Amino acid sequence: MGHRLSKIYTRTGDQGTTGLGDGSRVDKDCLRVEAYGTTDELNSAIGMVLAETSVPADLRGWLLEIQHDLFDLGGELCIPGHIVLNATFIDRLEQQIDAMNEHLPPLKEFILPGGNRAASTCHLARTICRRAERRVLSLAKQEAINDWGLKYLNRLSDLLFVAARVLARADNGSEVLWNRQRFSQP
Repeated sequence: MGHRLSKIYTRTGDQGTTGLGDGSRVDKDCLRVEAYGTTDELNSAIGMVLAETSVPADLRGWLLEIQHDLFDLGGELCIPGHIVLNATFIDRLEQQIDAMNEHLPPLKEFILPGGNRAASTCHLARTICRRAERRVLSLAKQEAINDWGLKYLNRLSDLLFVAARVLARADNGSEVLWNRQRFSQP
């Protein structure tokens, strides 16, 4: 493969437009750009999770694969009509969720984002994932997109929640439980 990005700045976006993968130009704040931009932000947040040394090897491999998936999803969103994701992507996420969840205690209370830096960063990625899902849904209401992308983001937010629970336990840590009684009257 040749040098795809030999010049980083082009000045073509100086007036508030950007080029899609099919060559068309759109405003930088259009729903399509919002959708793939938020997906890119999510990918960066997952990169921050991966920067933590406490991430177990199996989860590290899964998150790296997810980064590739998100790049593919970004491509789908950037190139109208382009399709990469399908049911096998969702099946893989569900298998990974089940594998992690098998070793966790049942939830009895809501948990707060926290516990340690890795878990907190994973919770941040989860919330960005939910925003990406909302942006993709908004786009889907206006334009035809691959439905598997929306399903993928929905399942990925579940995976990131379970991964945060796993990461909270790293180095003998624990989850931060929501205390519903903190303002109870005597």
